[in-house]
Amino acid sequence: MKPLRYHLAEDTIDRADVDRLIGWLKTYPRLTQGEITRNFESRWSRWLGRPRSVFCNSGSSANLLMFDALLLSGRLRNRKVIVPSVGWVTSVAPAIQLGFEPIMCEADPDTFGLDLDHLEVLLKRHSPGAVMLVQVLGVPHKMTRLAALKKKHGFILLEDACAAVGAAVSGRKVGTFGDMSSFSFYFGHQFSTIEGGMVSTADKGFHDLLLMLRSHGWSKDLDPRTHKALVARYAIDDFHSPFVFYEPGFNLRSTDLNAFIGLGQLEKLDAMIAARRRNHAIYQALLGGSFYVQRPEPGSKTCSISFGLLAKDPKQRRRIVKALEQAGVETRIFSAGNLGLHPFWSNRYGKASFPFADRIHHTGFFLPNNPALSPEMIRRISRIVLEAA
Repeated sequence: MKPLRYHLAEDTIDRADVDRLIGWLKTYPRLTQGEITRNFESRWSRWLGRPRSVFCNSGSSANLLMFDALLLSGRLRNRKVIVPSVGWVTSVAPAIQLGFEPIMCEADPDTFGLDLDHLEVLLKRHSPGAVMLVQVLGVPHKMTRLAALKKKHGFILLEDACAAVGAAVSGRKVGTFGDMSSFSFYFGHQFSTIEGGMVSTADKGFHDLLLMLRSHGWSKDLDPRTHKALVARYAIDDFHSPFVFYEPGFNLRSTDLNAFIGLGQLEKLDAMIAARRRNHAIYQALLGGSFYVQRPEPGSKTCSISFGLLAKDPKQRRRIVKALEQAGVETRIFSAGNLGLHPFWSNRYGKASFPFADRIHHTGFFLPNNPALSPEMIRRISRIVLEAA
């Protein structure tokens, strides 16, 4: 295999970001979570169009916080939750860890998100309290019909937009549809804080729980009025009040150092989103006629972290992957394939095999898409794929 020339992911933290960080560090600031974290949460909320956000140490932790806040909210009619077959393990793992009853759903043949026909069957059969949606690879799902199902069946929607920052449906940004929504700022995603994640919500009750669960279960991060109400409710001695634990929480905080990087990333996020959309459109035009690819609904804007496609069969995929590797182009399986075929699931519930999710599992692969790639590079990668096929 030749040395890699085209990486699946490139760091969005560039030399200017590092120089800016060094200058700030030389002021000897507080590095643990503080005012800069709160500023980053506020700036992110304004960019997204959601009133409340909680910064944490990863997108995986963001999902964990969402599930636990939901569990402790008292709003669930039961612990049944529909989870996707195509996504990432930490879109599903918190449901197992926290004692939910997860029920897996087939993948949609257009967006690769939840198959809404199968979802409707599961909603009628199980009447779950919650549904976890993954906006797969930055291709927005069919949100109008999903919203209608939500209204009809009354479930709480958790929206995993970890790999979908910048995607939109009819002018509305992905990550504003769920009762709570998660995002990842990991290396290779739309922007990076080294490690980092966010939960955004319009609901103050969920927000208060998220703040407490992120930091041990205490109330120190709550607004003064809510904090004082808890102190009064439980007749807490003033001296003890900063260190009273109201819920069994975690320590999933990030730092002001990560938040400082995030503030700089927000300044160039729209430009990076535009580059990813441009590259995705070139791939779509060159490869969409020869391969099965995600098909977003009209009015949707995609912002992918990689371009995903399905080969004709596993043999063709192996041939294409070999050609890519020989040309120095990094590739990998499509997301994690079908999560229902992984041991973490099958050891507990048996294999969850679905026609389309299985096809993604056995024939899907990724091509690089990041702002460092020029249109000519995208065309060159596409030619390698077409020639190998």
